[in-house]
Amino acid sequence: MTKLSVNINKIATLRNARGGNTPNLLEFAAAVQKFGAQGVTIHPRPDERHIRNQDAYDLKSIITTEYNIEGNPQDKFLKMVLEIKPTQVTLVPDAVDAITSNAGWDTIKNKEFLTEIISEFKRNGIRTSIFVNPELKMIDGAANTGADRIELYTEKFAEQYSLGNLKSIEPYVNCATLANDLKLGINAGHDLSLENIKYFKDCIPGLLEVSIGHALVSESLYLGLKTVIKEYIVKLS
Repeated sequence: MTKLSVNINKIATLRNARGGNTPNLLEFAAAVQKFGAQGVTIHPRPDERHIRNQDAYDLKSIITTEYNIEGNPQDKFLKMVLEIKPTQVTLVPDAVDAITSNAGWDTIKNKEFLTEIISEFKRNGIRTSIFVNPELKMIDGAANTGADRIELYTEKFAEQYSLGNLKSIEPYVNCATLANDLKLGINAGHDLSLENIKYFKDCIPGLLEVSIGHALVSESLYLGLKTVIKEYIVKLS
């Protein structure tokens, strides 16, 4: 079975938009695990526009499944991850002003940089994953850094799948096949949703984990809306 790790960034965004502590991030993290998710993902950014650095520390005692922290390995991020020691760290080459992740690592150009950081994480017992585009040379490069896993960047697949282009899965299948041969674990994330997740999972050999946030939270708003409105109507009757 492929594990589901729920990215809770959007809950932090909603909380921050109003101030205060509603919705409660820690309660939400506990709830997704109670409902069956096998992990929780956060992706703190330097401006703390959604996940705050303190959230990362507070969540440590709440997450009883797998804790995945994503981010650009700058000094502050490195310090935080080494102090928290999550189950997994996913290295993502985000620009400071990026709205969301929009590219994977050039694992060839950044080999020495990534190797040094990954070695430090592994010495501290933290599983490492590298966010990569679905390109065979980048999978090879990831293996040469000593990473435990890759996370396939799935935005292009999701976009093309929504247009009916099922062949868009092919680069991902090829990369997954190579990753399996190289003994790299395979994660995936970005724009995966209820619409496309089964097809993606069925096609990718050895898919260990998917990280889903924006779509899952958005779908929850729709699928849960009927229940909540009915509750209000009952209480107002």
